Amino acid sequence: MLNFVFHEPKIPGNTGNAIRLAACTGARLHLIEPLAFNFDDAHLRRAGLDYHDLADVVIHPNWEAAKAYFGDDCRVFAFTSHTENCYADERYHDGDVLLFGTEPTGLPDEILNDPYLTKHLRIPMLPGRRSLNLANSASIAVYEAWRQLGFSSAANIS
Repeated sequence: MLNFVFHEPKIPGNTGNAIRLAACTGARLHLIEPLAFNFDDAHLRRAGLDYHDLADVVIHPNWEAAKAYFGDDCRVFAFTSHTENCYADERYHDGDVLLFGTEPTGLPDEILNDPYLTKHLRIPMLPGRRSLNLANSASIAVYEAWRQLGFSSAANIS
């Protein structure tokens, strides 16, 4: 199972879309607190549609708790614009963790510099563009990793 993590998400609609992504791909969504919303938020519910019960979502109180949950044998890929390593060049494995930062600022330096991380990865964009939407970025990465894993458990894949 793939894992993807939103570190301190701020926009409920992005997290709702991530819940739908988790439900549709079988990936597990991890949210690291503090969250800037609660699960009663109308934007979160609307973006997640009726997929909330179909998604596997784990909430961690902080980054250290998330690391303890994943253990020492996992590979954690931090998505950032501060690297030349392209996400599409990586070979993903079952159990990998794809880590994304908060919408306005990305991952903080203390996490980007954490030796626990396996590698920093970026999603290419045209020059002069600041960032992609968080839910879109997660979708790009999760689907590439899932594709490499043969879309395991998916229906209608030939």
